[in-house]
Amino acid sequence: MSRRRKMIRNERGQTMVEFALVVPILCVVLFGILQFGALYNDYVTVTDAARVGARRAAVSRLASDPSAAAEAAARGAAAGLTQSKLNVAVSSTWKQGDPVKVTVTYPYSLDLLGVVVKSGDLKSEITERVE
Repeated sequence: MSRRRKMIRNERGQTMVEFALVVPILCVVLFGILQFGALYNDYVTVTDAARVGARRAAVSRLASDPSAAAEAAARGAAAGLTQSKLNVAVSSTWKQGDPVKVTVTYPYSLDLLGVVVKSGDLKSEITERVE
């Protein structure tokens, strides 16, 4: 066999080329998993904050400012989120047996390698009865 023919059949470097083709795809998948994990954590935090705020509102009927107490409880439960972006709304007539509704919203932005794929607001709304 000629020397030229041996060099053409030589497969050295093939693995490096395959690796270079697959790595960008793996990186996008990995960063996507990390972004979804962070988004899910924020979603769970927003849901828990709404639940804590609604429970505090349900038992704070006789407080001087039950709305402020419920909002403070919701914000305290969402300590891991940026408080300036967190929106907490409390609505009720504050009569015993009437419903109290706590709505918590928090903006999100899902981006992969600097490209925003989706953005919007995470929202959780919990209703309980005033005790």
